[in-house]
Amino acid sequence: MRIGASFLRVIGFSIFGYLFLNWVGTTGETSIFVEQPWAWAILGCIILFYIAGEVCTEAFKSILYRSLKPEAKRRYDDKQAFAKANQFKWIKEKYKASLGSKAIEEEHEIILDHNYDGIKELDNDLPPWWKYSFYATIVFAIFYMVRFEVFNDYSQDEEYEIAVAEAKIEIEEWKKTAKDLVDVNSVILLTDASDLKAGKTIFTTNCVACHKADGGGGIGPNLTDNHWILGGGIKNVFNTISEGGRSGKGMIPWKTDLKPAEMAQVASYVLSFQGTTPSEPKAPEGEIWIDPDAPKTEELPAKQVQDSTKLNDVVEVAATNALANN
Repeated sequence: MRIGASFLRVIGFSIFGYLFLNWVGTTGETSIFVEQPWAWAILGCIILFYIAGEVCTEAFKSILYRSLKPEAKRRYDDKQAFAKANQFKWIKEKYKASLGSKAIEEEHEIILDHNYDGIKELDNDLPPWWKYSFYATIVFAIFYMVRFEVFNDYSQDEEYEIAVAEAKIEIEEWKKTAKDLVDVNSVILLTDASDLKAGKTIFTTNCVACHKADGGGGIGPNLTDNHWILGGGIKNVFNTISEGGRSGKGMIPWKTDLKPAEMAQVASYVLSFQGTTPSEPKAPEGEIWIDPDAPKTEELPAKQVQDSTKLNDVVEVAATNALANN
């Protein structure tokens, strides 16, 4: 019996350890045991130490029991038997009371007078739990009828519409944090170090052959300048990675090999090359891309532009005359 109790404790501790490590270590919706498989080794070591503790405890109890004198052993066994008999006593008593049955020695009190060929019938009452449940349904029906039939609280159609509206709100909130549901319309520039590190790993594995490690460009275009063939910015870069480059001569689409979250990470890492200086930069390709959502600088009034142009002309003429006189 002690071994059975120890076994149940080990199972319970293992489940608790799994849930606790997953709650403490997870960084998102994915389990820590999926993100970091080495967590299984930690959980295994913890369970192993716990099993060793259980074995040592039971062995120590066995040694102490064997060291007892016969009289002490008898008292110990009697105490254990009494504890076992009274285990869950309150629950057992309540369960028996809920059945409403009579003990065998008390059945003569509820025997009916008639019998059939010596077969007698007991006048058993319905179990209390059944009667109380039935009474509860009657009370519930009264309140339900008054609420919905007398006061017309709300109809089933209204309840359905409310539930659907709440579900839509919950879905939208869930989509905001569900990384793998990101698309070209919802993708945003990622700036966290963990995301950029993941993007660098993906870039090193799949993109270095064409764009070089520093983004200077090789078979593919230079990623460090502000010229873009298919448009810059996180949405355009994400779409290019997902759908591929120009038909017949651009890069392949990666949407079948990379998850949406991974494409967002590598797209953000690609944009981190902007403004850097590669060792062997490839000549710019495409057109200069200007972010349409970027704040626009205030333009000078036409008169100030003309005055500035005239001033530049005067300075240029004066510089030319000075050089001629020298």
